Amino acid sequence: MNSIYSYSLEELTKIMLAMGQSAYRSKQIFSWLYKKRVKSFDEMNDISLSFREELKKNFDFFLPTIDVMEKSKDGTIKCLFKLRDGERVEGVLMHYVYGYSVCVSSQVGCNMSCAFCASGLLKKKRNLTPDEMLGQVLAFDEILRKDGNHVTHCVVMGTGEPFDNYDNVLSFIRILNSPFALDIGARHITVSTCGVVPSILRFGKEGLQVNLAISLHAPTNELRDKLMPINKAYPLEKLIPAIIQYGNDSNGRRVTFEYILIKGVNDSIEDAKKLERLIRPTFGYVNLIPYNPVVENGYERADVESVTLFHNYLLSKKVKSTIRKEFGSDIDAACGQLRAKYER
Repeated sequence: MNSIYSYSLEELTKIMLAMGQSAYRSKQIFSWLYKKRVKSFDEMNDISLSFREELKKNFDFFLPTIDVMEKSKDGTIKCLFKLRDGERVEGVLMHYVYGYSVCVSSQVGCNMSCAFCASGLLKKKRNLTPDEMLGQVLAFDEILRKDGNHVTHCVVMGTGEPFDNYDNVLSFIRILNSPFALDIGARHITVSTCGVVPSILRFGKEGLQVNLAISLHAPTNELRDKLMPINKAYPLEKLIPAIIQYGNDSNGRRVTFEYILIKGVNDSIEDAKKLERLIRPTFGYVNLIPYNPVVENGYERADVESVTLFHNYLLSKKVKSTIRKEFGSDIDAACGQLRAKYER
């Protein structure tokens, strides 16, 4: 049996029509689920009793449950969510000046095997369904609603490669963005990919105003091959043209390049020069990320001076660049760290 939370409005409308109902029925159900937050079909009292019974036979209300919760001194909350089959995934709630953002996992484990990342310590077991991703957001939203707040932003940057789970991630995004559901603005939603070129090209044609981030982390094929094995399948000479094409197909939307700064690996001024030359044709932004060390990987965080020099060089070349604010460094808040701690 599938969770009723698995479907976008468009998908649920098709199901309702197939069940002999009017298209409006899906909007009714969405209102009960996301505006009134009911927990059973019995509470949907503007739907006939007979059809509520039919709904019960076809769908349930399953959502992931919080198995472990850790709270940081800076207010960040990281949770380990238990899924229907007993698997567990991570989600993180972060408070910015502009609102509350949830970082969502899209897979149980990850096969990208990035050398610096904790997520790859536990290999991919399966994709998450839309309800399993949505459940992470709803759980944090329930926490916030107790104080009169709500989730305003979402980044699909947790464990897993979102474009290795393309269709489910897209359904999840459509639920987040729907005015009949969570009504999170498209430009408040970001999807991050390691660089799956066919999906980048596909995403550009979806007609969405969702932000796209590219996990780059190296300015040359030689270094990126070592840090990110996906580069062997989609090297920079394929990735960069795909990003340019994405911009053309998406009405000029620019990508953000995520770049983790690792001491003695990719943090030199020479690296900054190579990065600027590489991304110049894309007009993309750069988000510099101080590395959150993973014991098993042996890499170290770049020192503050190196990060500042790298950042200032990009700015001097008119590249829009920011240094990501750190969250939850005291609670294993980097991707994969909490789950790896409990499951190794």
